[in-house]
Amino acid sequence: MKNKILFPLVLLMLSAFSFGQKFAYVDTEYILKNIPSYKAAQEKLDKMSDGWQKEVEAKYADVEKLYKSYQAEKVLLTDDMKKKKEDDIMSKEKEAKELQRKYFGPEGELFKKRQELVKPIQDDVYKAVKDLASDGSYALIFDSSSGASILFSDPKLDKSDEILKKMGYKN
Repeated sequence: MKNKILFPLVLLMLSAFSFGQKFAYVDTEYILKNIPSYKAAQEKLDKMSDGWQKEVEAKYADVEKLYKSYQAEKVLLTDDMKKKKEDDIMSKEKEAKELQRKYFGPEGELFKKRQELVKPIQDDVYKAVKDLASDGSYALIFDSSSGASILFSDPKLDKSDEILKKMGYKN
């Protein structure tokens, strides 16, 4: 019963809010794909990431080799030798994890490079969207690249090409 009353009330409030308001949407994924410097930055990041991933995988492969070797020799080793080999394996595994964290962790090299190469471009897009909103007196501008928040949109409301034009790029 409560939902039957609440739903129309929410719809009424939304329609009152949107009365006289202008809305638009942009597709940031589309915009970024049409910016050559973004493509170049993304390719550079992908190359770096692939190289770092191979380096990390090689470290883990070394750990795996050491472990298999240890398993094969384990019966022939003294307790001191076992302990030494286990410590060596654990040390190598720790190194591999540290390397992985160094490159791919929350404050890792990939994050820093992304901040350096991609964030300025994203900031420019955001500034252009903000300028479009104030120039066109838009109350809201949605991002359709996420897809989940918009079920239908009128193509006339898509301002992605205007954003590219404001930034000096052509479709």
